[in-house]
Amino acid sequence: MRHHGRASSRQKTAFGFLAIRDRRAVRNGKIGLVRSDVEEVVERLRMCGVALDPGLAGDEFDTVRKQFGFEFSPDHRSLLALALPIGQSWPDWRSGDHDDLASRLARPADGVVFDVLNNAFWPASWGRRPADDTTAEAITRVEMARVPTLIPIYSHRYLPAAPAPVGSPVFSVYQTDVIYYGDNLLDYVAHEFHIPPPHPTGGNRPRVRFWSDLAESVDDADL
Repeated sequence: MRHHGRASSRQKTAFGFLAIRDRRAVRNGKIGLVRSDVEEVVERLRMCGVALDPGLAGDEFDTVRKQFGFEFSPDHRSLLALALPIGQSWPDWRSGDHDDLASRLARPADGVVFDVLNNAFWPASWGRRPADDTTAEAITRVEMARVPTLIPIYSHRYLPAAPAPVGSPVFSVYQTDVIYYGDNLLDYVAHEFHIPPPHPTGGNRPRVRFWSDLAESVDDADL
């Protein structure tokens, strides 16, 4: 089942806002967020009533890394160091249930497996699809272990894990139905919580292997 519907890459830039923000950091030719932008993310969340706990400390980031085997991207880590959003749909990286967090981390790969088994999804780069589903699922999980890990930020919105670059896009993910829900973290918050102005990159958002292809409606034959 597709929750977003298939759309053009132009439509898939989360509502097509055209306004351009001036405050940007450019690193290695990529537009990202400066600290003041992350502070603005926190302020916008506060404005719309999101409960905010004190940010994670260094040892708490180490605990997440040891328990779940990933590190947050620069923007995601900067946000969580300033404030930890809590409440419904927010992952609680300080005191949340371990199994719930593990399930949310597994959801993107599990969704791809579901579409392989039920919706004829099979990228050409994986070779010929096996006839039996057990082998197809095993190959899918091996392939998904090779693509960038997605980390839940809110509900089914995800940022890629490190080593994703500064200014990485936020994805909305439901099985292989993937769209860009923000060109970066600040742009995402503007869209998700309806607090303008947006913060688009003018088409210069970093690409995230596999996930950007799905967001841009690349055909299975070209994946």
